[in-house]
Amino acid sequence: MGLAKNVLIVGNGAREHAIAWKIASSPHKPRVLTAPGNAGTAQLGTNFDVSAEDIEGLVKLACDESVDLTIIGPEVPLATGVVDRFREGGLRVFGPTKSAARIEASKSFAKDVMAAANVPTAEAEVFQNAAAAIEYIESATPPFVVKADGLAAGKGVIMSATAEEAVDAINSMFVSQEFGSAGDTVLIEEWLQGQEVSVFAFVDGPYVSEMTAACDYKRAKDGDLGLNTGGMGSYSPPRFWDEELDKRVRSEIMEPVATHMAQLGCPFQGILYAGLMITEDGPKVIEFNCRMGDPEAQVVIPRLKSDLLELAWRSSEGSLAGLEVEWSSDSWVGVVLASDGYPGKYETGFEIDGLPDQSEECIVFHAGTGLVEVLELDQNAKISTSGGRVMTVSSRGDSIAEARRSAYEVVDGVQFGNVYFRRDIAAGV
Repeated sequence: MGLAKNVLIVGNGAREHAIAWKIASSPHKPRVLTAPGNAGTAQLGTNFDVSAEDIEGLVKLACDESVDLTIIGPEVPLATGVVDRFREGGLRVFGPTKSAARIEASKSFAKDVMAAANVPTAEAEVFQNAAAAIEYIESATPPFVVKADGLAAGKGVIMSATAEEAVDAINSMFVSQEFGSAGDTVLIEEWLQGQEVSVFAFVDGPYVSEMTAACDYKRAKDGDLGLNTGGMGSYSPPRFWDEELDKRVRSEIMEPVATHMAQLGCPFQGILYAGLMITEDGPKVIEFNCRMGDPEAQVVIPRLKSDLLELAWRSSEGSLAGLEVEWSSDSWVGVVLASDGYPGKYETGFEIDGLPDQSEECIVFHAGTGLVEVLELDQNAKISTSGGRVMTVSSRGDSIAEARRSAYEVVDGVQFGNVYFRRDIAAGV
């Protein structure tokens, strides 16, 4: 591996803080840059005020700061071609191209890939207008899952127990355009039953690394009630994720998709994330994502024993095959602290108190945080809230139950004006 002196992480969420934290621990001891970053990444290196969606600004930053490797965190810049632009400029970058990122950016494209690769997934119909979609609903039997085809920040999926709810969901996409252009095409899927799980692997063309799994909580309120969010917590590894299931997911899902995408001429290089439902008939794909999950990254990355910098470097040059990816057997639980009202309206600017010191047992990954300007030279920097999901408290344990106890002990000590969190993350598992 070449010497990576300067590494740029693109994004400002807890996922990107987790990536920056892991990169900073590399034995190669790189300088860590983050754009735009948050208060957490500022403690690991240097933040730059460049949006994750400002592709030309990111390219200029990479050139100006002599960046050796850029790691893209969020899905939007991947879907809009940031990797292609970096490569055009002769810059080394970790993540899939625009054509490969379609596996997340277009659910209908993902369905076509899965059909061609004979991958088990929910049955689905695709529609371009409300009338045809509603006609289908009226002729079919509920429940339904109504999905916006494009990117909708994790919120473009509406579970519809009745035909009336499904029609409302269709109108919200086609008529009200609540999800913008992401809802120009809509999928209506069967409602799968079973245990949901997120599966992650480093992928380089047809090569799929050793995998790992996590479970997340998408609803805002305890008991899986309330609105869908970007994720309110997670844990890893699930107790049911065993060698047999790992082999089956690899042979039936991950490898066939990676192989078919390479055959299509859009080989996937980066982290491939399969959202699965473990049904009575076995694992079926709900969706694919083209990057590490959030909040899953906050419990998966701490379990990564391999050097993330080397993995990203090798993937960026197409030489990942044969490099073992090691995951620890430790249990991790992450609890998201949010601003009350999220994912709806909420207030920001509250000072955060009670943050613990980072340790091998507990890490606080920042998301919607910023540094408060300090006027007195002898004052320590203060941190305030700046977003909906504010941070994730991630704790280790020898079991999920132990990690959960540890996480909530820390969570209960963190305070800000409108703090909100679920109290049932990893309960009973």
